Amino acid sequence: MGILKDRFKAKADATNVEIKELLKQHGSKKIGEVTLSQIYQGMRGITGLVTETSLLDAQEGIRFRGYTIPELQAKLPKAEGGSEPLPEGLFYLMLIGDLPSESDVDHITAVLQRRSHVPNHVFATIDALPLTTHPMTMFVTGIMALQTESNFARSYAKGINKKDYWDCTFDDSMDLIARLPRIAAYIYRRKYKNNQHIQPDGLLDWAGNLAHMMGYDDESFHELMRLYMTIHADHEGGNVSAHATHLVGSALGDAYQSFAAGMNGLAGPLHGLANQEVIKWIFEMREELGSESPSKEQIEDYVQKTLQAGKVVPGYGHAVLRKTDPRFTAQMEFGKKHMPDDPLVQTVWNIYEAVPPILQSLGKIKNPWPNVDAHSGALLVHYGMLEYEFYTVLFGVSRALGVLASLCWDRALGLPLERPKSVTTQSVNLWLEGKDEIWE
Repeated sequence: MGILKDRFKAKADATNVEIKELLKQHGSKKIGEVTLSQIYQGMRGITGLVTETSLLDAQEGIRFRGYTIPELQAKLPKAEGGSEPLPEGLFYLMLIGDLPSESDVDHITAVLQRRSHVPNHVFATIDALPLTTHPMTMFVTGIMALQTESNFARSYAKGINKKDYWDCTFDDSMDLIARLPRIAAYIYRRKYKNNQHIQPDGLLDWAGNLAHMMGYDDESFHELMRLYMTIHADHEGGNVSAHATHLVGSALGDAYQSFAAGMNGLAGPLHGLANQEVIKWIFEMREELGSESPSKEQIEDYVQKTLQAGKVVPGYGHAVLRKTDPRFTAQMEFGKKHMPDDPLVQTVWNIYEAVPPILQSLGKIKNPWPNVDAHSGALLVHYGMLEYEFYTVLFGVSRALGVLASLCWDRALGLPLERPKSVTTQSVNLWLEGKDEIWE
C-alpha cells in the first residue's frame, strides 16, 4: 500500500475507535449550543441557515413559501391544455413570495427564451471531454464554461457597491436558468443520441423546450418535465446542493461558480445521484428474478437480501421527513393518470407496499417511507429514457430554480461570509478533561 498510506490507515483506524468511545460516553454533552454527537455526525438538527424560498416540514413535506405541493399543483398556472404546474410559476413564487398570475409566468417564459443563447465555446468545452464521462461531470463543466458570461464577475472587477451585488447576481441567475436546458439537452444528445442535436423551440415553455431538445415531443412527457422541474426545485437550505451553492456564494462566488459547487454536491450518491441508484436497483432485481413484474413476495425477499448484504434500499428514508414524501405521491398520481398498466411503474408501487413494513420491523429507521427518488426513474423509463446516469442532470436543472432564487436573496439581504467554527478531537478531549475552556 505504501508507507504513507499505511501510516494514514493506522492513524485513521485508531481515531475512529477513539471517536466512537468518545461519543458513547459524552455524545450528549454540549459544546456551546450543540452536542458532541451533532458535531461529529453531520450537524444534524442544528439550525444555522436562513433560506427564504422553502421549508421542509417533517410531516407535510416541502413547503414553497408556505404552499404544499398539492396546493401548488392546484394554484400555479399551467401550460395551455396541461394539468401540471409550470416551473416558471414556482420560480416566481420562490423569488417574489407571492403566487404568480398567468401573465407573470408568461413574462418569465419570455425572459428565459430571450436569455437562452449558449456561446459556442461552452459546447466546445463539453466536446473536449470523453464520451465516457459521467453526464454530471459534463454538466458542471458546461456551467463553469459559461462563467465567462458572468455579469457579477465583470461588475466586481470594475468596482461595485455591495448594495448592488444582488442586481448582477439576479441577471446571472436568470441567464444561467435560461441556458441550462440547452446545455443539459446538448449533453444528452451528445452522449446518447449520436451527437445529433435538436434546436430549441422559442414557442415552448422552459420545461417543454427541454423535453423537445432532448428529443421527446410527446405532450405527456412535456407534462412530466413540468412536474419534475417543479417538485425537484428546492428542499430548504440544508441539503448538500443548496448549502454548497449558498456557501460558495457567501464568498461572493458568482452564480456560475456557486451553482457548479452545488451540482458537484448533487452528484454524490447520498444526494441527487440516488435517483439513478433506484432504477439501477430495480433493473438488477428484475434481472435476478427473471421477471419484469415480480410479485410482492419476491420483492420482499429481494429487499431482505439487499439489507442482509449491508446495503440500503435506494429511494427510501429521509433525513427530515417522517412520512411518504409528497413528491413521491405527486409522481405516483402522474403514473396512475398516464401509465397505470406499465409493469415498471407497477413494480415501484409494489415496492412501496413491501419496503416500509420491513424497514419498520428493524426498529432503527425513523423514516421507512419513500422519498422523491423512489419513483422518478420509472416514469422516465416509460417514455424510453433508459439512460439513468442522466437523471441527476434533470434534477440539477430543476434545482437551479430554488438555489439561484435563494442566491439572489442572499445578496439582497447582504448575508455574510459563512464560516462556522470547527474543533479537533484533541481539543474536545482537552475540553472534557477541563483543560480547555475555549468552547464554553
